[in-house]
Amino acid sequence: MRELADGRFERYGVRLLVKRDDLIHPDLVGNKWRKLAPNLAAAAGRTVVTFGGAYSNHLRATAAASRLLGLPTVGVVRGQELADRPLNASLARCAADGMRLRFVDRSTYRRLPEPATLAAVLRAADATRAYVVPEGGSNALAVRGCRALGAELRGHADVVGVACGTGGTLAGLAAGLGREQRALGVAVLGGGFLGRDTAALQEAAFGHRVGAWSVEDRFAFGGYARVPPALDAFAADFEDRHGVPVERLYVAKLLYGLLALTEEGAFPRGTTVAAVITGAPFAG
Repeated sequence: MRELADGRFERYGVRLLVKRDDLIHPDLVGNKWRKLAPNLAAAAGRTVVTFGGAYSNHLRATAAASRLLGLPTVGVVRGQELADRPLNASLARCAADGMRLRFVDRSTYRRLPEPATLAAVLRAADATRAYVVPEGGSNALAVRGCRALGAELRGHADVVGVACGTGGTLAGLAAGLGREQRALGVAVLGGGFLGRDTAALQEAAFGHRVGAWSVEDRFAFGGYARVPPALDAFAADFEDRHGVPVERLYVAKLLYGLLALTEEGAFPRGTTVAAVITGAPFAG
C-alpha cells in the first residue's frame, strides 16, 4: 500500500492510496492470479479451456500459467477472421507460452453460454474433458479467491476502487472488506450489465449479496480496448507524477474515474480512497 501526494485529490480533502497488486508476479499479476489460482487447483492437471478477445489480459494470464505450471491450455478467441491474420502481440504471447488458440466466429462466441454451443466448440478443440474457465476468469471460485484482496485492505480506506470487466474482482473485494468500507467498481465495458453480473456472482459464491458496493459505468471510453488520446494522456501524466505504471485498458479508466468523481464531490472531505492497481502495462 502506498499513499500518493496528488493535489488534484487533496484540494477536495481526499486522500489517495494505491494497492499495487500488479507486483504480485511479473506474468500472473493482480486480480488475474487471484481469480485463476483456485480454478487451476480445481482443474487438477486437466486441460484448461478459457475465452477472450484478441487483446484479452485474461488469456495472457492463463497462458502464462500454462508455461509456469505446465498445464495444457486452450484459448477460444472471439473472431474467426483473426485466424487468417498474423497474431497480434497479445495473442502471440499466448501462443509462445504454450496456449493452443482456437478462433470462432462472433455469432458462435455470443452463444457460448448455451450448453450445446459450448459442447460443440470443445469438441472442435479436442477438449471435451477439459476444465472450463469463463471469459474474464469470473466464477464462484474466482470470487472467493478475490475475497482475500478485500481482507488485505481492511482498515486502510473508506472507499476501494477497482476496474471491472466481468465483476468477479468487485464481487470478491466487497465481500472481504470491513463493514465500514465500500467497494466501487469502474466498468471498462459499456452495456450497463456490471451491477447485475456482480450480484449474480456473489449469489453463486456466497448465496446472497455481500458487502457495500456500487458500480460506475461512465468511464468506459467507448468500450474494452478503447484508449482515446485523452485517456492515454491522462495515464502518461499520472505515470510522470507518481512513477506508477498505468495499464491502459483497465487501470487508466479506474484512475480517471476516481479523479472525476472526486472533482464532482462524490467523496466527502476526509475520505480515503484506495485504487487497486490490478495489472501492469503489456509490453508487446
